[in-house]
Amino acid sequence: MAALTLSAPDVRTAKRLVVKIGSALLVDRRTGLKQNWLSALALDVAEAKTRGTDVVLVSSGSIALGRKVLDLPPGVLTLEQSQAAAAVGQIRLARAYEEVLAPHGITTAQVLVTLEDTEDRRRYLNSRATMETLLGLGVVPIVNENDTVATDEIRFGDNDRLAAQIAVTVGADQLVLLSDVDGFYTANPKEDPAATRFDVVDTITPEIEAMAGDPISGLSKGGMKTKLLAAKTAVAGGCAMAIMEGSTLRPLKALAEGATRTWFVPAADPHVARKRWINAMKPKGELMLDAGAVTALRAGKSLLPAGVTKVTGSFGRGEPVAILSPEGVVLGKGLVRYTSAEARKIAGHRSSEIEAILGYQGRAALVHRDDMVV
Repeated sequence: MAALTLSAPDVRTAKRLVVKIGSALLVDRRTGLKQNWLSALALDVAEAKTRGTDVVLVSSGSIALGRKVLDLPPGVLTLEQSQAAAAVGQIRLARAYEEVLAPHGITTAQVLVTLEDTEDRRRYLNSRATMETLLGLGVVPIVNENDTVATDEIRFGDNDRLAAQIAVTVGADQLVLLSDVDGFYTANPKEDPAATRFDVVDTITPEIEAMAGDPISGLSKGGMKTKLLAAKTAVAGGCAMAIMEGSTLRPLKALAEGATRTWFVPAADPHVARKRWINAMKPKGELMLDAGAVTALRAGKSLLPAGVTKVTGSFGRGEPVAILSPEGVVLGKGLVRYTSAEARKIAGHRSSEIEAILGYQGRAALVHRDDMVV
């Protein structure tokens, strides 16, 4: 249930922050892009970057922008109309973010994803590696669902869920949903005057889920039910999530200064949650190490191919493997970055030799320290 005595997270302390922007905040159905609001948000992003926070923006708005440009009729669009509107709107959306962030010295990148990208392990790992590289280079990724090619069967359906999935993928510790509502209520406050808002929710119970209502805005598709689904995904991955009304200029500054909101708080941080998830997996194979590799792992290093003496089992890239000492004692588990066939070929070899052995440039680590429990 709710725990109002719990301390709420402070967005100013986030190490990695994902911010979801709803269509209704970004686009006016009559005038188009809300330039002043977006420019103010850019100030928030720049301030967060100055504090050393990695920032990812998950932005709706491509279809809303596109339908304005194409002068499509009001009401529900067909799938083909939505995809056409997205194709027109997405380029404008990406350019808008680039133009407001560039004056602050911030480089942006456009990342378009579909549900398949997170359900397929290889695509998930590729997406995660790309996002990590972008963030490591100081880039602010602008993420959106690939509405141009997505069909109903592979859609996230709303960017609340997408934002939560992205937050877990990049190991964010905070996710903020900028929305048209100022938090989570016991009932829809527009229908029930007696509805009360939760400040902090530490457990999403069946009673909490039963309180969710339907979308309020005519532009956004995500209602409170999808926000709760997003919260469940986020907190399971160790990420705190806030729901707040975002129409004010500089909404992240407002959040830091005590704006009305609801925080959903996790039981563990993203690092601990990920380690628990890996530890719960059933290994598909085993990697036996030499003594030097064991020492390196215990010092917090990644596992390099040179330290592997034997590979057993059949596994694909990204699947769990057991990590064994020279005596065959299980030291831990990890998500391997190569298939079992590739691992056998490069075992015992230096990372600089991988390209010559496999015929392509692979990753230096066989199991990265972030993907390992020892």
